[in-house]
Formats: sequence, structure tokens, C-alpha cells
Amino acid sequence: MRIPTEPVGSVPRPKYLIEAMGSFAKGEIKEAELNKLADQAVEETIRLFEQTGSPIITDGEQSKPSFVTYPIHGSKQLNGNGVVIPFADGHTRQLPALTGGPFRYQAYAGNYTEKAKKVTRVPVKQAVISASAISLLYPQAGIPGYTQPQFIADLINQAEADIRSCFKAGAYNVQIDFTEARLAIKLDPSKGLLKMFVDLNNQVLDRFSAEEKKKIGVHTCPGGDHDSTHSADISYAELLPLLFEMHAGNFYLEYAGEKNKKEVLNAIKKSAKPGQRIFLGVTDVLNPRVETPEEVRDTILEAASVLGAENIGSTDDCGFSPFADDTSTAREIAFAKIRSRIEGTSLAEKKLG
Repeated sequence: MRIPTEPVGSVPRPKYLIEAMGSFAKGEIKEAELNKLADQAVEETIRLFEQTGSPIITDGEQSKPSFVTYPIHGSKQLNGNGVVIPFADGHTRQLPALTGGPFRYQAYAGNYTEKAKKVTRVPVKQAVISASAISLLYPQAGIPGYTQPQFIADLINQAEADIRSCFKAGAYNVQIDFTEARLAIKLDPSKGLLKMFVDLNNQVLDRFSAEEKKKIGVHTCPGGDHDSTHSADISYAELLPLLFEMHAGNFYLEYAGEKNKKEVLNAIKKSAKPGQRIFLGVTDVLNPRVETPEEVRDTILEAASVLGAENIGSTDDCGFSPFADDTSTAREIAFAKIRSRIEGTSLAEKKLG
């Protein structure tokens, strides 16, 4: 019995790249120098991924400023007064706000796929940000001469183009990062906001064929930044019935960090639809302790006993460093956890097979 295993996306950047990003932001180095160091980090990251034996890899999102802002980085139609996202430890992240239209991505994720594929023969997975996350850029006060419906129409076009750019560049599959899903329930317990988010993302997904949707997945977690979360207090039982309404073939769920795993498995079993594969996180990216392969094996076997081995896969709970400046997890720890995931999944396959 084969159990597919994939990373979520980011791994911690090397120190030299983080320092270079800071220097570039201060105007101390040129963009060409930053790009050279980013390319170096991408190649080093891919080599480390290859050494783990991972059948599917990413570029570790080394050159992304963050998992959410990559498509708008460098835009002149933004200010710093956007939505503030509070984390449990007291720190916050703030999104920019759109100041004018028409809305256009500044970069497509396929650019990252193209660079990664030049330095590896291992299949490359590409993460993209959800349309629902980018929808938060539109200010509540509105934009004179550029209505929200006009923005949403432009956004859907751009989000589709982002995914298509990945397939065109040769991505093995595409993962939509929908980390704001649980946060939406926290902000609006009526779930009206979450329903709007799901509908918006489905408008993007429905532009793809049934075969293409099999290669598109959705990742959700309670946030992961500086070893803290923004919505871990929202239960999966609240989220999953609506999450599984999304028209995607694969779902990547934070799981290792959950306290009541039996409850999560039962919620998945109750809500998942036929043909949806569930990749469960088997490594807790917020905990520096490296899981043993045997622990990973047992986590997978327990899930298989409830959900069926043919319906599951393994992954990491979240990206290890979704924001470029997050150094809370050591690069070595991240790859040790990835290696344990690979080895533990193999042990589970043998036990099941």
C-alpha cells in the first residue's frame, strides 16, 4: 500500500539570504545581488530536499518575501494600512491595502517552479496563495473609481493565471494556501465569511477541468509564525464541513499539532467527500523536537484505521517559515523532520502492505 507524502512549502532560509533581504530593503545592496543569493539558496535547498529521499519537493519558498505577499511584492498600488492578523503570543502581521486598480499580480508562482525545475529532476510542487487571502487587500472604505466587484473579477482572473503558470512551468501539482480558513470562523462565528471565502476560491477552481483539479490541493492550518498560531482555538469540526466543499482533489491538513487527534479524524471521516485525498500533517512545525520515524508511522497507521489507507497521505503541518524573516525553526531541524516524515511514511507503507 503506497502512502503519498509531500511537503507543504517553505523551509527556513539560510542566514546569508535573510541578511541580504534585510540589506536590500534598506537599499544597501542591488536587486541583482539579492537574486543571485536567492538562486544559490534555492539550489542548496533543493539538494537538501533530494538528500531526504522526498519523492516530491519544493524550492522551500526561498525567494518569496512571504507565502501570501509574493504576487503583490513591488506593487505601487498598496499602502501599509491593511488587515492586522494577531497571533496567540501577542505578535501581529499586517497585510497591505490596495489603493487603486486595475488589480494585477506582479509575479506568478510559475516563475519559482521554472527556476526550481532547472536544478532538479525530482517532481516539483508549487504553493500559491488563495484568492480569498488576497481579497483581504481591498479596503472596507472602498476605492474611488474601482469597485469591489471589479476587484474580485480581476482577482479571479489573476488567481487562475497564477495556477496555470505553475502547470505551464511543469509543476507536479499545485497547492492553494488557505490558512485564513479557521481565522475566518474566529472573526465571524456565523461562518458567513468562511462561506464567502470558499465560494470565491471555488470560482477560481471551477475554471479548471476535472483532471486538472486532481492536481490541485488546498492547505489549511491555524497559522504558523514565530512558533505561534492565530486560530488554533477553532476546532476542525467547525471548519471541515465547509472546507470540503472546495472543488479540489487534495487537502493538506495540520494534524500533528492537534491535541485531540481522534476527534479530528472523526470530523474528517464525517465531512470528506469521495475522491478527496487527505494529507495529514505528521510533523509539528512549531515544536523543535524531531519526531521519530516510528512516531510518524504510528500517526499514519492510526489515521488509516479510521479514514482508510487509500484515502490518506502524509505532509508537514505547515510551512516551516512562511514569512521570510521567521527564524524560529532552525534549517537543520526542518530537514530532520522532513526526513523523519519520509522514513516514517515508508515504515507505515510496509506495515500496511
